[in-house]
Amino acid sequence: MILESLDHLQYNTERNALIIPENGRHFQQMVDHAMHIDDREERNKVAQSIVDIMGNRQPHLRDVPDFQHKLWDQLFIMSGFALDVDAPFPKPSAELLAQRPEALPYPQNFPKYRFYGNNIKRMIDVAVGWDDAEKREGFAYVIANHMKKCYLNWNKDTVDDQAIFDHLEELSGGILKLTPKEDKLTDSEEILKNRINRPAKSQARKNHRNNRSKKK
Repeated sequence: MILESLDHLQYNTERNALIIPENGRHFQQMVDHAMHIDDREERNKVAQSIVDIMGNRQPHLRDVPDFQHKLWDQLFIMSGFALDVDAPFPKPSAELLAQRPEALPYPQNFPKYRFYGNNIKRMIDVAVGWDDAEKREGFAYVIANHMKKCYLNWNKDTVDDQAIFDHLEELSGGILKLTPKEDKLTDSEEILKNRINRPAKSQARKNHRNNRSKKK
């Protein structure tokens, strides 16, 4: 008896691929059934019922117009755009769905030194625009320290300050100039020490919260 029942098992690998997998196979079967209903009035009722059931999965959104529009779009997509019903929203087109979205503009201010990040470049641009030489130099030193931290996060365990100053001068168009003798940056060992200790402190705080919860 058990062997006979196993013969009727149907694996998903043997079934048609789902058009919208997150809706599940039962919804796909309901859409397929609606497409084979000859009576238009009955087909409209079934289509509306399918949309209502889909909306019941998120009851707080089911009456929102935009969400209703999305559900009807999904209904048509699951039917391969072949379902002929009187929908409250325009029927989407397969061509529109197949269109590739436009590429988003991604800032590429200085791809040569990506490990510094765009925020560093913005800070450099701000410093370059300042007329006060003393203020500009002080900000340049702060920027250089941030650059050293970024460099150590993505590169070697040590870096010479002169390399950071050279990058700063290059990215600022030769305006921000610092010298190792006068402007010594934070030691690499100190930066790496703080980077290593940070996760440990976070874990200690987590363990402390867990212990307090156990006591309660």
